[in-house]
Amino acid sequence: MGVNKVAELERNILQNILEQGTITTLFQPIYDISKQEVLGFEALSRGVGCLEMPERLFQAASTHNKLSELELLCREKAIERFVTQQLPGKLFLNVSPSALLDPSHPRGETRDLVEKYGLATNRVVIEVTEQDRVDDGFLLLKTIEHYRQLGFNIAIDDLGAGYSGLKQWSELCPEYVKVDRYFIDFCDQSIVKREFLKSIIELAKATSTSVIAEGIERIEELALLEKLGIVNAQGFLLAYPQTEPVIELDASQWSALNLKPQVPSNEHSISIGWLAMAQNAIHQCTQCKDAHKNFELDKKLMSLAVVNEHREPIGLLHRDQLTEVFAAPYGHALYAKKSVMELMDKQPLIVDENAQLDQVSQQITEQEFDIRRHIIITREGKYLGLAPLRDILKHITEEKIRHAQHANPLTMLPGNVAINEAIETRLRKQSGFSLAYIDLNHFKQFNDLYGYASGDSVIKLLAEVTVQACENSPCFVGHIGGDDFMVVFDGDDAQQLCHQIISDFEQQSKAFFTPEHVKSGGYWATNREGQKQFVPLLTLSIGLVRPDLDSCKNSHQVAALATDAKKEAKRYRNSYLFVCNRRRPTVSTVRHGQTQTECSA
Repeated sequence: MGVNKVAELERNILQNILEQGTITTLFQPIYDISKQEVLGFEALSRGVGCLEMPERLFQAASTHNKLSELELLCREKAIERFVTQQLPGKLFLNVSPSALLDPSHPRGETRDLVEKYGLATNRVVIEVTEQDRVDDGFLLLKTIEHYRQLGFNIAIDDLGAGYSGLKQWSELCPEYVKVDRYFIDFCDQSIVKREFLKSIIELAKATSTSVIAEGIERIEELALLEKLGIVNAQGFLLAYPQTEPVIELDASQWSALNLKPQVPSNEHSISIGWLAMAQNAIHQCTQCKDAHKNFELDKKLMSLAVVNEHREPIGLLHRDQLTEVFAAPYGHALYAKKSVMELMDKQPLIVDENAQLDQVSQQITEQEFDIRRHIIITREGKYLGLAPLRDILKHITEEKIRHAQHANPLTMLPGNVAINEAIETRLRKQSGFSLAYIDLNHFKQFNDLYGYASGDSVIKLLAEVTVQACENSPCFVGHIGGDDFMVVFDGDDAQQLCHQIISDFEQQSKAFFTPEHVKSGGYWATNREGQKQFVPLLTLSIGLVRPDLDSCKNSHQVAALATDAKKEAKRYRNSYLFVCNRRRPTVSTVRHGQTQTECSA
């Protein structure tokens, strides 16, 4: 068929599609893997005949100047089907900048459609693809802002695939960015792709943007993305596009995806499950010759876990030991048909996936395991995977170096970077927490009178008292700098622990004063104006907040809440814990004259 006849055929099919509305809408779920629930669905349109696939369909529409009409038809079909099926979460609609900027494209049509079908605008995400070149950036920005004012969310689709993704990101300030599949495909095996994803995550944190990884097809890709902190995922591995999509995955399906456990609240160590390599195990009845075939088929395979009929690990078979036995005279004849139980290591290190890395490290050093070996990782007693000892020790070393780089040199407590990460992690996972800002009162006068050495000792005392008070509760203690500290509380005992910190510090800090000053409750010192004033003994001001997870988008907003609360606490002469009821960020300043359980709004 000639080129002209093909074009004529496409034009006729396209016209029939537009006139008869023969568009089929498929929905592909986007999951929040941290909560193991659906975030929303991307609507994908299909035509008929030779224009069934979207690339051909939209190319034909563009060629015949029908792009705006086609997009509106696809949009209406998607909204109608989404509402009819009562799908949860958000509806992600693909919109090309070319159609948005088409003068013939009717304004307000999308708003009219959602109103027609009874769908709230805040449940619709307009996906602007980055693959189209846009010459009039200002007009696009103005158009997108119009959508946002109507209540729609904005997403940049295919980030990294086109012309100006980062520029669009900075200008459009989208709620979501969808990373192009190129950077997801085998990202676990590419340092470049991994570093690109890390950069995207950091930029997303700074701009309060949610990242969605699309095109995930392998478990290894999903595992890396989860480890990096990307919680929104889409791809064939999770669910295919369907006219009636899968809404939720059940517990067995999530388990089959082999997702790693959540990062524990103790930021000083992660769980060993993050380093587990999914690797097939062999049954205890396997003959040595068959196990040897496994090693021959995979030259990189160093160890095989041996399990019983309940998939409980009972040993570890090492390549070098089996090879050595088979290489000996008559070794093959003697052991070929014997069970691997004859040669396996019957006392390997077996740990649960939730065991902390530093705990595992202690077990490794205490039992003097060969660094070339692996350890077996289990989930609820069943075999999960293997982790090389070398990788574990390397990761622990990297964590300690990273911790030391960001730690306060005086107290060796985590500094600002780690504090922000601790807060961001909880915000990202929607895990409720309280934040305390601890500040020393009258510290400058004490430092001037008793000297810098005593001042440093007092700061170290406050660090020790705080860590000790929190050691039996899920907390994260950080040192901002100087005499300022922050504590992230994951439990419900924040107020109790803050009162304990005040009590213990006031009692122990008296040791730094002369008996006369302790008896007098303070001392006389010269202020900055050269006037004599009575300075009380050291006291603490603590501001405590419990941020609203839906309203606070980043660590800076949460820290600002705690700072305002701390300022209120400092208005009191003695040590004071100020519990702030305000949970949402604000640009307003703290007003005076509030009660203990109030804070300015």
